[in-house]
Amino acid sequence: MPASRRPRAFAARLDSCVESTPLARHLLRAYLAALPTGDCYRDIGELLLGELFANAVQHSAAPDDRLVEIRFALVGNHLRLEVHDAGTGRPSVRSAAPDEEHGRGLFLVNELADRWGCCPRAGGIGKFVWALIAPSFSPALV
Repeated sequence: MPASRRPRAFAARLDSCVESTPLARHLLRAYLAALPTGDCYRDIGELLLGELFANAVQHSAAPDDRLVEIRFALVGNHLRLEVHDAGTGRPSVRSAAPDEEHGRGLFLVNELADRWGCCPRAGGIGKFVWALIAPSFSPALV
């Protein structure tokens, strides 16, 4: 597909509440639907975006009226996801006990993304967590 017809980066600001997580995943599905190979990013992309968005909502010490920004872009052959929030805490992978209901989100990000990280936001307020997702092809497509 010529670069001029390739979907550009996408960004949206959503309410900082767990009810916005399905909307974030829906927006990613719509973005990927415009890509000829979007299906090969969809499952892992939705899972990781949901985890990153939920973490931004649950663990950010930012005021409740702050929005969470999501960004998607195809960078080379990787899907780049970003979740921006106004919190100052930095995420870290931890080990969850077998009976814990929470605490595995960043473990999944760490295992399924090619790379991920956390950076301060421009302007000095908050941070963003990013993940690069490689295409995954089902055996039927290979």
